[in-house]
Amino acid sequence: MFASSRRVRLLTSALTAAALLGVAACGSDAEAGTGTDATAAGYNLTADQNRITTDPVEEIAAKVPQEIRDRGTLVVTGNAGTVPPLRFYADDDTTIIGSEADFAHLIGNVLDLDIELTAADWAQNFVRVDSGEADVFISNVTVTEERKEKYDFATYRLDSLAVEVGKDSGITFDGPEDIAGLTIGVGSGTNQEALLVEWNEQNVAAGLEPAEILYYQNAVDYYLALGSGRIDAYVGPNPTSAFHVLQAGETEIAGTFSGAGLDLQGEIAVLTKKDNGLIQAINEAINHIIENGTYAEVLERWGISNEAIEVSRINPPGLAKTA
Repeated sequence: MFASSRRVRLLTSALTAAALLGVAACGSDAEAGTGTDATAAGYNLTADQNRITTDPVEEIAAKVPQEIRDRGTLVVTGNAGTVPPLRFYADDDTTIIGSEADFAHLIGNVLDLDIELTAADWAQNFVRVDSGEADVFISNVTVTEERKEKYDFATYRLDSLAVEVGKDSGITFDGPEDIAGLTIGVGSGTNQEALLVEWNEQNVAAGLEPAEILYYQNAVDYYLALGSGRIDAYVGPNPTSAFHVLQAGETEIAGTFSGAGLDLQGEIAVLTKKDNGLIQAINEAINHIIENGTYAEVLERWGISNEAIEVSRINPPGLAKTA
C-alpha cells in the first residue's frame, strides 16, 4: 500500500514539475525576473522559495492566544500537495510550495510566528483542526454556512470554480442544466461536490438526464481520467484548471462560477476552530498584508491576481446549507 501511494505521489510531483517548467518556457528572459524566481511565469520549483516576506506587527501578534505565542509556531494543515499553483510539492518532493503556502508564511510573519506546513487528505484537515493537531486550515477552503457552525473564517481570496473539459469537446457550461448526462469528476467533501449533487437532483426532478459524479483526490488522477475520456468534465478551483489548460494544451474551460453557487460570490478563507480566539489576529494580519502590498505580490507571483479581495472579512455569508 505504501509503495503504491509513494509511486502516485512521485508521478504527481513529476507531472507538476513538468507542467510548471512548460509554462516557464513560454516567455522571454525580459519577463523572467531574477534570482530563484527567474522563470517566465515567475514559478520557482525549488525548496528554496525566496518567499515574499513582511515585518512582524506587535499589536496584531499580541492578539494571538497565549498558548500559541508561547509555542512560537502556527501549525497549518492543507491538502496533500497536488494542486498547482495553489499548494503542491517542490522539486524535492517534500517541501510544500504555492500561493497557499506563501499566504501562510506571510500571516506568520505578521504574527511573529514560525509556520509549520503539514498535509492531509481533504476530510482529514478538518479532523486535525477539530483535534487541535493543527491551528488553521489554509488550502482553498470556501466559506459555507454549514462550516460556520463549527469553524471561524477570515477571507483572503475570491472563490471561483471552473468546469474543465477536453479540447474541442463541444461541452459548454452556462448553468446547472448543462451538467445533465455528463460524467463529472470532483473532489470528495468539497463545496463543488455539494453544488454538483444539488444541481443533479434539481435536473433529475425537472426530467433531465442525471449526471454521473466520480470522486478524485489527486490532480494526476483527474488529469488522466479527463485525458482518457473516462470523465467528460472536472469541476475544481479555477486557478488550478486555468493553469492546467495553459500548460497541457489538451483541455479548455467550459465555464466558471462562484464557489458559493450562482447567487453569491464565494470567498476562500483561513479556517480555525470556532471561538478559539485566533481568528481576529489572522483577520488583522491579512488586512495588514493587503494594505502593505505583499498580498498583491503573492497573487501576482502565482498568476491569480484576478482573485484578489479588497478586505478580509470574518465569517461572511457563505454557500447556503442544503435542505
